[in-house]
Amino acid sequence: MAKVFERIDDSLRDWIEKQKIFFVSTAPLSADGMVNCSPKGYDAFRILNDREVAYLDLTGSGIETVAHLQENGRIVFMFCSFEQVPRIVRLHGKGFVHPVGSPEFEKLLEQFEPRSGMRSIIRAEILRVSDSCGYGVPRYEYLGDRETLVKNWQAKGADATTEYQRTRNATSLDGLRGMIADG
Repeated sequence: MAKVFERIDDSLRDWIEKQKIFFVSTAPLSADGMVNCSPKGYDAFRILNDREVAYLDLTGSGIETVAHLQENGRIVFMFCSFEQVPRIVRLHGKGFVHPVGSPEFEKLLEQFEPRSGMRSIIRAEILRVSDSCGYGVPRYEYLGDRETLVKNWQAKGADATTEYQRTRNATSLDGLRGMIADG
């Protein structure tokens, strides 16, 4: 059943790197604020070391993760096995937002395949690593990534992406500060 690990060891690293989807959850400090949970794909998650991870954040309809991290830094990543052997792994930590163009973004970008619509790189210092059985998680077959999001931003171009971030990613659902795009 459930186990807590001291760090992301080689076995966990291998298992996490095989997963095609992960989920990111954050919440504002306000008790009546909205909790956010976002699915992510595109081979966008990297384990930097046994206590630090990062993912390439693409421009989307909301800005909750960025806003919550800027407010309080709390983040959890969840990975589920949808294949034969059930398992769930959670990485709890303190997250940091590194916007496109920042020195930290440029340094971390070396770990990723650049994509149209990049907004930031979310980096997290991991404070707790745990797994659980996943017996209730259904089995699914991976058919491939959807290219819709990346193709959308590719077609619109960098200026339209920046304008979208400036206007539509300015605040979270709870009114917290989101992206501050130049322009």
